[in-house]
Amino acid sequence: MERLRGWPVTLTEGPVGLRPLRHRDAATWRDLRVRNADWLRPWEPTNPETPLFRSGLGPYVSMVHTMRREARQGLALPWVVTHEDHFAGQLTIGAIVWGSARSAQIGYWVDRQVAGRGVIPTAVALAVDHCFFTVGLHRVEANIRPENTASRRVVEKLGFREEGIRRRHLHIDGAWRDHICYALTVEDVPGGLRARWLAGRKQAFPRSTS
Repeated sequence: MERLRGWPVTLTEGPVGLRPLRHRDAATWRDLRVRNADWLRPWEPTNPETPLFRSGLGPYVSMVHTMRREARQGLALPWVVTHEDHFAGQLTIGAIVWGSARSAQIGYWVDRQVAGRGVIPTAVALAVDHCFFTVGLHRVEANIRPENTASRRVVEKLGFREEGIRRRHLHIDGAWRDHICYALTVEDVPGGLRARWLAGRKQAFPRSTS
């Protein structure tokens, strides 16, 4: 694929946004990763070549180069998650497969200070809609450790379908770990995931009329 349709792109919904990674985000990324190290380490893939919790900027620069190359090749969509225009985390659509599959995997992390405010569910909904209705993918998976209840709540609130256990799927925090596979296909959200998520939030938290 010569160029990924619909990339690069910035997406927004209220205070939540997705925008491409930038080199000048390096210092902010480093500070967030170091501050959130204990919060994130149990769920991060073990990658000795890119130690994500060091205080240097090299890992970020290497990551940006790799992800930009994969985006140019139609293999990934790497975004910064923003909240009120501040860097709040990352969301990546990766492992994109074309041909008869048209599938991808989604991964994300968020600053602990904004967790629980609907930032990541909103970001995931924006990303999935873009994948389905602009990029042209058919299926998006999220593979999550059974113990990662916060991340599982994100996809469960959005209506991802649980499809079973992938045994020893990824090397996480020093060992091969099982993951639960969650998935959506475009047929599951004919009106868009963003619209369904926002409608559900309004029903759960209706505005006062007084």
